[in-house]
This record gives sequence, C-alpha cells and structure tokens, in this order.
Amino acid sequence: MTASGKLVHGLRTFASDIAQGFFEITHNGFAVVGLAVVFAVVTLTARPDLRQTGETKLMSWLQTRHAEALGMQPEPDAIDRATAANPNDLPKQQAAVAYWLSRKYRVAPEPISALVAEAYQIGHKTKLDPTLILAIMAIESGFNPFAQSPVGAQGLMQVMTGVHSDKYENFGGKLAAFDPVTNLRVGVKVLQECIQRAGSLQAGLKYYVGAANLEGDGGYAEKVLAEHARLQQVAAGRAVPVFTPPVIRAVSPAKPADEQPKAQEEKVARLSVF
Repeated sequence: MTASGKLVHGLRTFASDIAQGFFEITHNGFAVVGLAVVFAVVTLTARPDLRQTGETKLMSWLQTRHAEALGMQPEPDAIDRATAANPNDLPKQQAAVAYWLSRKYRVAPEPISALVAEAYQIGHKTKLDPTLILAIMAIESGFNPFAQSPVGAQGLMQVMTGVHSDKYENFGGKLAAFDPVTNLRVGVKVLQECIQRAGSLQAGLKYYVGAANLEGDGGYAEKVLAEHARLQQVAAGRAVPVFTPPVIRAVSPAKPADEQPKAQEEKVARLSVF
C-alpha cells in the first residue's frame, strides 16, 4: 500500500472511530434522558404533592411574567364579582325581556340579563310574577344599583336599608344593599310582606312605597302596573315600543315644603313595622 493509500485508510479509520464514538455517546445520552423522564413520571405519579407543587410554581412564574408584561396583577377570580350574564344564554322569553329593558333604560344587556334571570328564579320560588319584580326595579331606580332616595331608600328596589337591616344580616350586613342581587332578594321579601299585610297587589304597592296611611301614592302603583303590563307583552313575544323611561317616583304626593320632612318621617315609621 502506498503512502497516500495508508493516509486515506487512516483518515477513514479515524472518521469511523469518531462516528462510532459519537453514536455511542448520543445513544447513551438519549438513554439517560429517557431514564430521567421515566423516573420523573414515576416520581410525580407516586408523589402527587410534588406534581402539585411544581405546577403551582410554574403557574406562579407564568403569572408573574404576564403581570410584568401587562403592568398589572392578574385577578382570574374577578369575573366572579361581576353581576352579569350572556343574554344569548337565557331562555328566549327572558332574553327578550332583557334586551327590551336594556334598550329602554340604556343599560348594558349583560347585567340586566343577570337580574332578569334572578327575577325569574326568585319569582318562581315566591309565586310572584318576575315581570312585576322587574317593573318595580324599573320604576324605583331605573336599574341603578347605587340609587339612593332622600329618606334612605337604597339600591335597585329602593329598600329602606336602615329599617330592614335585619334582612341583610344573612348577606353580610347593610353594605350588601348595593349588591344588585342581594337588594333584589331583600326587596322581594319586603314586597311579599307588604302584599300579605295589605291583602292585594295594588294595596301592597301602596305599602311598599310608604303611602299606606295616605290618600294616594303619587301614581306609583299605576306606574308599576303599567310597566308590568308592558313587560308581560314583551315576555309573550309581542312588539312593544320603547318609551323614554319614567322619572323615578317621588316618595309621596307633592306637599308644601314645611310638610315634607313630616311625610318622610311617616314613611320610615310605617315601614318599620315589617
């Protein structure tokens, strides 16, 4: 064999040795990685606490990176505080009512949808027409959950919070008056008591507005029943025009300025019997 042939043969042998060594190293390396993966899987399966710890740390790291990118801390549970629902998820009848109220009172359909669903649910339990409950909310507050009257009636259904504070105890206290669903539930309870005490719906509405001992209620019951009738038509699938929302009712019929404080005191006294 010539010198050049020996050189070529030597180079081939050298290259073959390198390739073989590389194969063995990578083969052994993959085997080690495979064993490590198998070991990790077995360990995590046998020790779910370790898996949970690892997942928690990974999630925490991802949330931290996300917060740094957004410039604010994530609150994945914030949606639980929102009183809202997708109107398209409601039954057809309820969705129609929600959209109609949304247009008339110029509020978003999502929070209205949540209130409509709650009104139908509590109406079924209490044997009260849910459209009546919604009509009272409409006339009382125009669906403003933060509304407050001069005499202390608060929230969607304008419940006298100071008088009916006991009814809020199961909801964490009087501040729950500004939670829309809680105010709705307490308002329905007060309405039930008023109707039972008065003996009829129209008379019960007069009690509800605090005009039980007055000659009239300032047209309150008439407004509620008119809105109730419109909502019943909407729920029945009829086309009902959207009118300008009525002015939020006065607590009692117009009186001279010097008599108004007395009338307001009478309302508190009358409602305090419930």
